Amino acid sequence: MSGQGRYRNLWENYYNDCHGIIFVVDSSDTLRLVVVRDELDLLLNHPDISCRRIPILFFANKMDAREALSVVRISSVLGLETIMDKPWHICASNALSGEGLHEGMEWLTQQIRDLVDKRKKEIRVKN
Repeated sequence: MSGQGRYRNLWENYYNDCHGIIFVVDSSDTLRLVVVRDELDLLLNHPDISCRRIPILFFANKMDAREALSVVRISSVLGLETIMDKPWHICASNALSGEGLHEGMEWLTQQIRDLVDKRKKEIRVKN
């Protein structure tokens, strides 16, 4: 879903059925990082998300821009180190060149596979 304000209220319609989250951050827009942090906090505290171990992939996009912040700085501003109950990964990316996209999607795919495998094992043990 788009991050534009008029679409954000639609996000929660998808929370219940999601298996992973991709959160794209504009690395060159330092002023909007405050809004991004607020939206991330709302997402993480939503009842359909907060009680589940959903992997979150952060794409720090537009890393080719001269004013882009590093992934370390973005992680710090967003407070990613405080996310303890969900696996997360931040990946420098450039959507135009494709840089970083494969790495990020590989990580997210593996995380979802691991969760599915774990659930299958739990079901087998119960039966």
